[in-house]
Amino acid sequence: MLTCIAGICFLGSFGSITRNTENHKGHPKIVNIVNFIRLLEPRDPAVTEDVLYQTVVKQVEIMKKYKLGGSFLLQYDALMNPRYQKLLKGLPRDSFEIGAWWEMPQPLVEKAGLKWRGRYPWDWRANIGFSTGYTPKEREKLADVYMHDFKKIFGYYPKSVASWFIDAHTLNYLHQKYKIVASANCKDQYGTDGYTLWGGYWNQAYYPSKINSYMPAQNAANQIPVPIFRMLGSDPVRQYDNGLGTTRQGVVTLEPVYKFGGGDSTWVSWYFREFVKGEAMEFAYTQAGQENSFTWDAMAKGFELQMPLIAKLRDEHKIKVETLAASGKWFKEHYQVTPATSVTINNDIEGSDRKTVWFNSRFYRINLLWENGTLRVRDIHLFNEKFPSVYEKQKATSNECSFFTLPVVDGYLWSDKQQMAGLRFKAIIDGKEMLLEGGDPLITDPVRGKLHISWPLKTVDGTLLIDMNEGEIEIKIKSKRAIAWYLDMSAADKAKLPFTKIDHHQLSCNFQGMDYFLKALKGSFTKQDSGSVFRINPASNTLILNLSGR
Repeated sequence: MLTCIAGICFLGSFGSITRNTENHKGHPKIVNIVNFIRLLEPRDPAVTEDVLYQTVVKQVEIMKKYKLGGSFLLQYDALMNPRYQKLLKGLPRDSFEIGAWWEMPQPLVEKAGLKWRGRYPWDWRANIGFSTGYTPKEREKLADVYMHDFKKIFGYYPKSVASWFIDAHTLNYLHQKYKIVASANCKDQYGTDGYTLWGGYWNQAYYPSKINSYMPAQNAANQIPVPIFRMLGSDPVRQYDNGLGTTRQGVVTLEPVYKFGGGDSTWVSWYFREFVKGEAMEFAYTQAGQENSFTWDAMAKGFELQMPLIAKLRDEHKIKVETLAASGKWFKEHYQVTPATSVTINNDIEGSDRKTVWFNSRFYRINLLWENGTLRVRDIHLFNEKFPSVYEKQKATSNECSFFTLPVVDGYLWSDKQQMAGLRFKAIIDGKEMLLEGGDPLITDPVRGKLHISWPLKTVDGTLLIDMNEGEIEIKIKSKRAIAWYLDMSAADKAKLPFTKIDHHQLSCNFQGMDYFLKALKGSFTKQDSGSVFRINPASNTLILNLSGR
């Protein structure tokens, strides 16, 4: 089906989707349009303050044209600029939100009584332009100055504060003193722009640990009660492997400046089709919009093709468009702790047969990737609220910043161009080891908090069944005859693996000083001499893994 909006054509059909923004179980598909604003761009002399301002003017104009509300988040130097104040004060409060973009420019730092160490009035390095570059007490001073001046200008405190990354101390302070209700941070990425956020709650939103803003908490007593939403609309299939074998990933996201991604009509159509149709469990979430630093000329094509499509899906009641603060308020009203959610791609872009599902809970994340008829567990990371961030008690001294969780399978960092790491499904057929092959998986949410996957097999006569809940994974094969199947873990020869001991029912690990483990409640681990790192064998055709750390 070819759909044309505002002269732009989109491939694909949305016709089979329910016309309710909340599916038959009452679970919404949420889109936040978030544009954040900087006053200046020192990296390019052609990007003047007026170019940046006019970019925001155009964003407002297009959003109003399609009656789309959203969030504009101000860096402090833009907050103090009269032009931005006038422009944003004129937006209707019932559909637009003015919030804070948490990067530290020179005027804010100096007004807080601190010494500016940057090369320019805004310096994007992690130890200069972000709260991680300051002591906890200094972070509080920066927050107080920003909030005081924001309220003086707008008459209230902002409800949303977002950044590529915000430390937990700042986030908790902003919640306790200024009652913010929502935050957002960057998508998962490795080394991009010098910032690494790796292994976290993939997309959607989570309550962070009080000692690590990137780590989901497992218990309400140890969490900051402000949901952090993952930004940028990451490509669930391609972003993870982007830049494999290098030290820095590229970007494949909904951001409208990217030619393959948010600036491409075919990609955008595919992304929203899968966003609406794919199983998400509790709710689906994505963030549209763009920082003004990229300028209107660079983002115009993508922005102008996305906004009418988003408006169309909203009008058809297939998505809900709201502010970041509204989403934060909704999340807190519905969840006392981080819920289990999923991101599902049933059909990739034309020319690719890949399918994937990301499952997240407060205890772990896992990614399954189907390609060329085979299935690989591409990623498993465990979450532990006791794992501290190094930035909580001391300030960053490097111009780069890194946040991690606890790896069990890492298909990116443990791979190279010769060997793709992961857990592969295999079986012994007629005395030979073979990869299990199958057709299209069916991914459903039959019971709240439980994701069910049914994968019809071709290698053998049977169906692989996977059930995931917030703490466990159960795998078995439904077949008329016994099948000797198992999972093999492979990694590149030079991969730095966390495994310290492989016992019959427990895989013991250590990462950055934290001990953790994966337990087999049914089935067993065996160490392999060659070809793979370890093998996981089912017992009586069933494998049950405990990923809760309990």
